[in-house]
Amino acid sequence: MPLPDAGTVSPPVTPAGVEGFVSFALYSVIAVSLILLLMFLAWFLGQRTTSAEKNAPYESAVDPIGDARLSGPVPFYLVAIFFIIFDLEAVFIVSWAVAYDLLGWNGFWQISFFIVNLFLGLVYLWKMGALDWGVHPDRQRRRRSS
Repeated sequence: MPLPDAGTVSPPVTPAGVEGFVSFALYSVIAVSLILLLMFLAWFLGQRTTSAEKNAPYESAVDPIGDARLSGPVPFYLVAIFFIIFDLEAVFIVSWAVAYDLLGWNGFWQISFFIVNLFLGLVYLWKMGALDWGVHPDRQRRRRSS
């Protein structure tokens, strides 16, 4: 192993975390300053008039009438939740598939456990009736009796 020349000077060694921390702190200060500046400008330049019309609730050009709570089932909410769950599942499976050769059998068993857990969750939702969105006589009887 050759020795370094006596004439070469190596740069001083600094911990890698210090440069990263300084960069992050500088970025955070700039971002927060910009946000505060924009909020101040919006407050300073904006109009400050109020009226009964401005203070009234507004939703899609429809006057709010009655209670905001829905009395029936909302299957669209379930569709959104299922989409999020299975979209996340797809993200994890695709990321595993990209690196499957690096993860080996350990990664295979972990992704298998993940898929089995999600499948059991789907079976549970199916058995609980979360996937049945039509009108069923059994559900109608329960609703009338309560």
